Amino acid sequence: MAHDLGRTVAPADSAGPTRPRLYYIDNLRIALTALVVLHHIAVTYGNIPVWYYTEPAKDGTGLVLDAFVVLNQAFFMGFFFMIAGYFTPASFDRKGAGPFLRDRLKRLGIPLLAFLLLIRPLTGLDGYFQLKTALAEHGESLPYWFYYLVSWDPGPLWFAEVLLVFAVLYALVRRRAARRAQVTANAAAPGRPAPRPLRPRAIVLFTVALALATYGWRILVPAGVYVPVLGLPTPSYLMQYASFFVVGVLAHRRGWPGTLSHRTGRVGFAVATVATLAYLPVIVTAKSGATDGHGTWQSLAAAAWESTFAIGMVLGLTVLFRERLNRQGPKAAFLSRHAFGVYVLHALVLVGLGHAFIWLHAPAIVKFAIVAVVALPLCWAVAYVVRRLPRVDRVL
Repeated sequence: MAHDLGRTVAPADSAGPTRPRLYYIDNLRIALTALVVLHHIAVTYGNIPVWYYTEPAKDGTGLVLDAFVVLNQAFFMGFFFMIAGYFTPASFDRKGAGPFLRDRLKRLGIPLLAFLLLIRPLTGLDGYFQLKTALAEHGESLPYWFYYLVSWDPGPLWFAEVLLVFAVLYALVRRRAARRAQVTANAAAPGRPAPRPLRPRAIVLFTVALALATYGWRILVPAGVYVPVLGLPTPSYLMQYASFFVVGVLAHRRGWPGTLSHRTGRVGFAVATVATLAYLPVIVTAKSGATDGHGTWQSLAAAAWESTFAIGMVLGLTVLFRERLNRQGPKAAFLSRHAFGVYVLHALVLVGLGHAFIWLHAPAIVKFAIVAVVALPLCWAVAYVVRRLPRVDRVL
């Protein structure tokens, strides 16, 4: 969701012509950004209290919101990393290592810093006052600066933090490759070869490899366990995030998105659906924590489902948007320009709406729907206003 994630023009390699605007990737980014907002509204009113403001569900519809959160989590942030990876090689080719890293530091680091210094203190006030009140009953005080330090987290901007690390690693790999190329008297930046179709066998092998890597990783870092890995709220998904970023880089070089057939998209959706149905008996019968990791067979089933579902959704959505939504009018262009701003600012909007609708007593899914109808346009409106501030549009 950084600058190049937000670009719909995939810049040409330094020696080649400019390639056409990829409207469908732009529109995918809009849809995924909306999913991020809906995801956090669902967390607000469901049974997974991992947000700055929550009202745990008091009825069965909260389970529907929980299922929505689980399905989103299985693929949508990985998809963001893949899109970011797709635009990374062209940006590096055009700018060179130094300017590339400076641009990433500006486009990712400044929003991260703004969130930590301006937005995070405001979104955390509710938790602070609750804890301060509880401690006051025992005669203890809690200064806000101390609460802020011990409860530090980058919030949704963990994505920018991790993407910045990926960008640095990519630059290091490219510099090393350039040095090897100089030894062989071929120091030119890597060009973009003719598109090569992505074969079904390669997709299957990657799915299996990702499932096994995720399973192994979760023996060390089970799901639901927070460890200080770049501020990641979901470190158990790190294998997906890293591998999808790499796949995005390879997809750019090999032209994979344009080679995916209509049948591949339909099969992707079908496989994602079948995998989910096959996984249901496991998730329904598993004991608490059995699917989280620790080397259990249920955690292997969870890793297999997540990998299959994520790859199926990525294939299906890529083909769907490329074939049906590869155009853009003024409204979509507006949504696209402000999507990253929405990502950076939506936490503050949702916490504010949570307090504004505290009076409303309704089933969890009804409250989710009402707040969602208000939140989505409001998030884009707030992003529009903030981007009108001097020089802010150069970052967001």
